[in-house]
Amino acid sequence: MRVLFSGGGTAGHINPALAIAGYLRAKHPDAEILFVGNKGGMEERLVPPAGYEIRTIHISGFQRSFAPADIVRNIKTVARLATSSFESKKIIKEFKPDVCVGTGGYVCGPVLREAAKMGIPCVVHESNAFPGVTVKMLAKSVKAVLIAVEDAAKHLPEGTNVVVTGNPVRSEILCADRVEARKKLGLDERPMVLSFGGSLGAGKLNEAMITVLKDSAEKGTVQHIHGYGTRNGEYPDILRESGYDTDAHPQIKVLEYINNMADCLAAADVVICRSGAMTLSEIEAMGKGSILIPSPYVAENHQYHNAMALVNRGAAEIIEEKDLTGDSLLEKMNKILASPETVEEYGRKAKEMAILDANERIYNEIIKAAKG
Repeated sequence: MRVLFSGGGTAGHINPALAIAGYLRAKHPDAEILFVGNKGGMEERLVPPAGYEIRTIHISGFQRSFAPADIVRNIKTVARLATSSFESKKIIKEFKPDVCVGTGGYVCGPVLREAAKMGIPCVVHESNAFPGVTVKMLAKSVKAVLIAVEDAAKHLPEGTNVVVTGNPVRSEILCADRVEARKKLGLDERPMVLSFGGSLGAGKLNEAMITVLKDSAEKGTVQHIHGYGTRNGEYPDILRESGYDTDAHPQIKVLEYINNMADCLAAADVVICRSGAMTLSEIEAMGKGSILIPSPYVAENHQYHNAMALVNRGAAEIIEEKDLTGDSLLEKMNKILASPETVEEYGRKAKEMAILDANERIYNEIIKAAKG
C-alpha cells in the first residue's frame, strides 16, 4: 500500500500525521509512505527524523490585513497557487498513492485537491473543534472528513461525510499511571497543579503564574510544576526579582521545558494550559480537570472553540487571555482545589470525552477509502 500524507505549518498539523503514519506502518510494515510539505516549513525538520521521506512544494497562506507588505504577500500566494498545483500533480504522478491523507494547514490544499481530481481517494483529519479554511474547502472533494471533536461537524458544509475519530494520542500518555508518576516525581499527598504554555511558552500565562507560584510557595498547600517555555529564558530571573526564591520551595518546580509530560499529566490534579487540540486530547485521555487559557493568536480563534467543547460539558474552566490576571487565575485554581468533589467531577467529565481508540478509527477510514 502506498500512502501520501500532507499537512504542515504547525506541530498541530504535523504531529497527528506522524502519529497516524506510525500506526499505519505498525499495521503494514511494507507500506510505502511519503509526506508532502511546504518548502521551508516545520515539517522539513520534523518528518525525516521520524523515518519518512518528504517532498516539498512552494505554497503560502493568505494574509487577512490590507497592510502593504501583506498585499504583496497575497499577490505572491496567488502566483504560488498555480505552481503548487503543478508541483503537487507531479509528485502524485510519480509516487502513485493508493490513498492520500491530509491533516490540515494550507499545504495540504493543493495536494489533496489535485489527488481528488486524479481519482485518488482522499481523507482529511481535523484536530480542532473549529475546522480550518483548508479543511472546509476540501470537505466536498474527499471521501471523509475525520473530526476529533463532534462540535466541528456543525462548521462543515452540508452534505460532508463526517466521521468522529478523535485525535491520535501518544502511547506513553495512555500507559502512564498516577501512583507511579507521583512516586517518580517525588510528590506527597498534597494536590499537584501542572501548568505550561506550550514548548515555546506563553508570556501572559507566565506573567499570571508569578502570583500563583508565590501564593503556592507561601502557603505550602499545593505542589506545582510549571513549564515556562524556551522563548522565556529570563523567567527564573523575573521570578527572583518579584521576591520568589526558586530554590527555597522544593514542592515547586519551575522548568524551561517539561520533558516528562506523560508523568506530569498523570500526577496532576488540575492542569492550567493553552487549548491546542492535541493537548486537550491528552488531558481528556488522562481524565484531568483543567483551567484553559486559549491563545487568541491562532487562525479562526480555534483554541477558544477547543476550550469551549470541554467547558460546555462541565470538564474545564476557561479564562480568556484578555481577562487573565494573576489574581483571577489564583482564585479559579483555589476554588477548584478547595473541593475534591469538583476535581473528581471535572476529571470524570473530561475522561468521558476521550476517544482512546482514535488511531484505530482513523486507520479504518484510511483503509476504507483506499479500498474504494
